[in-house]
Amino acid sequence: MIYLDNAATTFTKPKSVYQNVMKAMKSYGANPGRGSHGMAIEGAKVIYETRELLAKLFKLDDPMKVIFTFNATDGLNLAIKGILKSGDHVIATEMDHNSVLRPIKELELKGVENTIVTCSEDGSIRVEDIVKAIKSNTKLIVTTHVSNLTGTIFPIEAIGKICKSKNITYLVDAAQSAGVLDIDVNKQNIDILSVPGHKGLLGPQGTGALLINSEIEIDYYKVGGTGSESSNLRQPNFYPDKFEAGTPNLPGVAGLNAGVKYILDRGTDSILNHEKSLLDLFITEVEKNPKIKIYGPKRIEHRCGVVPINILDIDSSEVAYLLDTEYNIAVRPGLHCAPLAHKAIGTEKIGAVRFSVGPFNKNNDIKLAIKALNEISMQ
Repeated sequence: MIYLDNAATTFTKPKSVYQNVMKAMKSYGANPGRGSHGMAIEGAKVIYETRELLAKLFKLDDPMKVIFTFNATDGLNLAIKGILKSGDHVIATEMDHNSVLRPIKELELKGVENTIVTCSEDGSIRVEDIVKAIKSNTKLIVTTHVSNLTGTIFPIEAIGKICKSKNITYLVDAAQSAGVLDIDVNKQNIDILSVPGHKGLLGPQGTGALLINSEIEIDYYKVGGTGSESSNLRQPNFYPDKFEAGTPNLPGVAGLNAGVKYILDRGTDSILNHEKSLLDLFITEVEKNPKIKIYGPKRIEHRCGVVPINILDIDSSEVAYLLDTEYNIAVRPGLHCAPLAHKAIGTEKIGAVRFSVGPFNKNNDIKLAIKALNEISMQ
């Protein structure tokens, strides 16, 4: 299969990821941080090393403020619901994923106000529109770093600077950018960063992290065993134990460990340049077909990883079905869990076919996808 659905989950992974997962299962698959025997200690070392690797990748000063989650959605829920209280106001944007919008909308029922800032047809945001949305009770601003629909890159450093000047917490959803774009939580004024392990970080599904670069108080929603302060019937109030009740996903974290090492060795610039060259080839060739419409930024430097398209008079689900069954090409049709983003680009009623590249795609993958689209458009 030609796999062009990397925005959902990257596939394949580096060989070291698979090896680390199996090694954790077979060689030291005990409960890390609980027992004092060798297997438990080895597992705890791998978990701590992975915190250090993630802190290094995203320039976070304190590895103990790397909180392991099940995915980006888990981390976003933890941050949004853990910060906002009745009477607070939160700002998000139309390009945000449902993993941001649904928690915010749910909090409406608990007295939390929200403003969803509109975006342009190419998925871009005007920073001044975010400024206009700020109120006296604005406590949190949440934005995506890269749209999962259009690939539009948001100006997170500028938004973070505004948040810092107004003492507003800034939460960044890096689901589509982590492992591809260079992210520096200090330079870009990011207070909290949510990342999935299974996308650009090249780890297994069921992994993610929330990186906390702030002293803001975040409430926990899950309590239980942590291996620390076991005589205390209250949840420990220190990082990372405060947010990590229960047995951790050791095999998943071990795989994530290998994925992050691969990225650090190869470098995000190398991965980004590779993916941009693939997108540039795809866009340049597809634009030659008048029956195919491309959405998102016109300039390749404003886009990362993703290109959505539609073929005139053919439903997006039908196009994806034909690509799968007749050409063995995997893509994602529909609304991509981002209904407001589709509204912004004018596809809320028809959806779109999303092509998303990864670090292991080749030029020939793109050429075969273009050939398939041209043939389908002639049907």
